[in-house]
Amino acid sequence: MTMEKKLFFVAAVFLNFTFLSCERDTKLYQTEDEEVINDEGNAESHDNSDDYTWDNTSEIPVLLNDNSIVCNAIGVSIDESTLTITSAGTYNISGSLSNGQIIVDTEDEDIVRLLLNGVTITCSYNSPIYVRNAEKTMIVLQEGTQNYLTDGITYTYAESDDDSNASIYSKDDLTIYGKGSLTVAGNFNDGITSKDGLIIESDLITVNAVDDGIRGKDYLIIKDIELTVICGGDGLKSDNDEDSSKGYISIETGTFTITADGDAVSAETDVLIAYCEMNIISGNGSTGSVYSTTSMKGIKANEIISIDNGIFTINSTDDAIHSNGSITINEGTFEIASGDDGIHADADLDIIGGYINISKSYEGLESAQGNINIYEGEIFVISSDDGVNVSAGSNSNRPGGTKSSTSYSLNIYGGYIAINSKGDGLDSNGAITISGGTIIVSSSELSDNNAIDYDGSCVVSGGLIIASGTSRMNQAPSTSSSQYSVSITFSSTQKAGRMIHIESTDGSQILTVKPKKSFQSLVVSSPDLKKGTTYNIYQDGSSTGSEENGLYTNGTYTAGSKYSSFSISSMVTYVN
Repeated sequence: MTMEKKLFFVAAVFLNFTFLSCERDTKLYQTEDEEVINDEGNAESHDNSDDYTWDNTSEIPVLLNDNSIVCNAIGVSIDESTLTITSAGTYNISGSLSNGQIIVDTEDEDIVRLLLNGVTITCSYNSPIYVRNAEKTMIVLQEGTQNYLTDGITYTYAESDDDSNASIYSKDDLTIYGKGSLTVAGNFNDGITSKDGLIIESDLITVNAVDDGIRGKDYLIIKDIELTVICGGDGLKSDNDEDSSKGYISIETGTFTITADGDAVSAETDVLIAYCEMNIISGNGSTGSVYSTTSMKGIKANEIISIDNGIFTINSTDDAIHSNGSITINEGTFEIASGDDGIHADADLDIIGGYINISKSYEGLESAQGNINIYEGEIFVISSDDGVNVSAGSNSNRPGGTKSSTSYSLNIYGGYIAINSKGDGLDSNGAITISGGTIIVSSSELSDNNAIDYDGSCVVSGGLIIASGTSRMNQAPSTSSSQYSVSITFSSTQKAGRMIHIESTDGSQILTVKPKKSFQSLVVSSPDLKKGTTYNIYQDGSSTGSEENGLYTNGTYTAGSKYSSFSISSMVTYVN
């Protein structure tokens, strides 16, 4: 990528985020009693570097002894197998409880640290660890230790405590940190829940829950972790819907394995991923029924999804990546199989780079009320409907929906895009602009779909476009383009895999291609097509070149039978 392109891409992303931040009335300052708001419009977390350091000599030892607890500190109370911490401090906890509970309930403004030093707690009647009240609580998993928390299938509540619903439950800000391991069983409802903010930075955590796996209501921030979540609800969740600066999920790095009956990752506002390796199964995978009252998406947000990099394997019943706002993918490797859309944004969808392989989808890439901008990257789509779709202006993106022109557009600046679709290949209810890249489309064999379908204009100024499909509704690029195109309509339907070759009369090769589906039309736009030059079209024959997605490169073509000839005299040449 040239430096000019890089600067353009950065500027485009900056403008996109600026617009969305303005929409959400975000602040970049702090006044008295207000929380700091960061550049994405999200409230700053409760994280503080001082939380991670303490004087070891000040640790308060706590011994869990099956049905009893030993602790001689002043700031605690013990009732058989229940420990209630009423003073801030650092508590070094070891041992096990067969049916007990640790409660944090303090008015102190300092942090409460619970150092889990090989702890096993089973609580049949409530949360094994319950933060009722605290300025901030940190659970520290001591290095080299294994820790286990299990709740029961029913809870018994005191009059004032009727909302705890997770094995680890906090009404206030909570951090889980350390180089030990933690295994959590949420048999009643959730695995880990904070009603405020939740930060997790730990080596190894496993959660198995009947409902949501991990929930931070105000925000969920996860760093440097190996995390496994199996749950009957959502895997990772932040759902504050009363404050537009909250309800976000931020992932900085880690390895995630999430199997969720609902959404694997679900944020009320934003999902921000710097880097992670994520393996997701949501719902019943791509073979499940999309038509359900339960949302079964892979990664979902209501505002922004921003993925800077990572390795993602997503098998989802509903959309694999879905935002009711915008999506930006800067880099990353994506292996996607979806029962619905591969990547769906209600607003703009920006792909700056990366490798995206959508092996199964209803529609591969879709924007419902915005633009799709593809700058660089490798994109492969197999879809049962449209491959890439800017659907604004359509009453329905399902069969039978009506369409009308819109101001939104599909813009392709570069990259490598290969589409194998049962519907339209490239579809925009507005305009299409293409200025670079390689685009190969094998579209529907049905006569009511196009390889290229647009309601406004399709302006081509660069790149290589090869689009095969039916002839009934065939569309070529617009005459306002600055790069020459040819639209070939064959006298009969050509079988899938039939070789087509185009070269000039002096032997300069334009392309050799074998479309993946049967076809009667072939649209080609190439910078090698020159005005005033005559070209021959051949069928069959052979090529010594390397084939990828039906296109042969770097080889010698041995001629089959000549089909027709044409000369370039205008921006679009039609061959019938």
